[in-house]
Amino acid sequence: MSETADVVIIGGGVVGASIAFHLAEAGCRDVLVLEREAHQGKGSTGKSMGGVRAQFSTPVNILLSLYSIDFFARFEDATGYPADYHPHGYLFAATSERHLDYLKANRERQIALGLKDVELVTVEEIAEMVPQLRSDDILGGTFCHTDGFVDPHSVMMGFTLGARERGARLWLNASVEGIEVERDEVRAVVTSRGRVQTRVVVNAAGAWAATVARMIGYELPVKPLRRQLVPTEPFDKLPARFPMVIDMATGFHFRREGRRILLAWNDPCETPGFKTDFDLSFIEKILTRAAGRVPCLAEAEVNPQRAWAGLYEMTPDHHAIIGAVPGVRGFFLANGFSGHGVMHSPAAGKLVSELILQGEAKLLDARPLRPERFDEGDLLSEATIL
Repeated sequence: MSETADVVIIGGGVVGASIAFHLAEAGCRDVLVLEREAHQGKGSTGKSMGGVRAQFSTPVNILLSLYSIDFFARFEDATGYPADYHPHGYLFAATSERHLDYLKANRERQIALGLKDVELVTVEEIAEMVPQLRSDDILGGTFCHTDGFVDPHSVMMGFTLGARERGARLWLNASVEGIEVERDEVRAVVTSRGRVQTRVVVNAAGAWAATVARMIGYELPVKPLRRQLVPTEPFDKLPARFPMVIDMATGFHFRREGRRILLAWNDPCETPGFKTDFDLSFIEKILTRAAGRVPCLAEAEVNPQRAWAGLYEMTPDHHAIIGAVPGVRGFFLANGFSGHGVMHSPAAGKLVSELILQGEAKLLDARPLRPERFDEGDLLSEATIL
């Protein structure tokens, strides 16, 4: 005999958990989340840097961030659990007129859409924020103090526990083996723990989303891309508190993580694939860029065993895919966040719950994120991918 659920969510990471919470909060309590691992957070969520920012270049990403950051600020009131949101700010430092003009244009767009806290900063102000930064080639930048970071595991668990308290269920060790579709409509999900009858399925499978989509014959343009992070050993030659700093010239960025400094950089030579092993040669690459912008980081010690690698779920235009699959009633997508899944999880959960329960997005215009945009050639453009 089959189990039943009004909505089945495939993927128990932070996006799937947020969707479950928002559905349950809106009154749809017969929600089942399927997680193939024995514990949640084994995928991209547990490997995230945890940054949250509204300093994007496209309206839809800015609006996703505005809702999400506001939600993080009141997360405990909304869910009953902490998100560990720390608004330490994001500082973008430009070393070319092109990058500075880009930041200025972004700021005007951000302000027009309701972000009031983003400001242009001079090289003198940048040097005051982080005196150890090499600033002789910096022309200026932008800073937003409501940007910052959250604890990804806390966010995922807060959404999960809040959803379960409102009636949602979570199956662990439940891998999806098939999805039944009849007359172009979802009928059931077949799992390693049994068959579940349902009329609504949400693909929130992160870097593995394309595999799930193929179960209904849909080609989803989402590819995994390795992202590597390197923490230093305890390091006291940078301030106890400072913003996330992004060097626009190289893409190198860093922030404090307790007593350590967390170093990040997207290697342009990285190729798609399910590679989750840490490449030891990456340490020299990132330390070279770190010392070039922050000379004192040349003295920082790194233990390779503390470094890790995770997977971004990339789309061709570096924007999420949120919406219904054309031609298959009841199958929804929440995929391809391209490194922004944790920061945009509150908005993603809200949007998907609206699409399921109300048939349309109320939070914001989600049409730019529709899956059909790739076939239509209506792609977005976001250059600020960290």
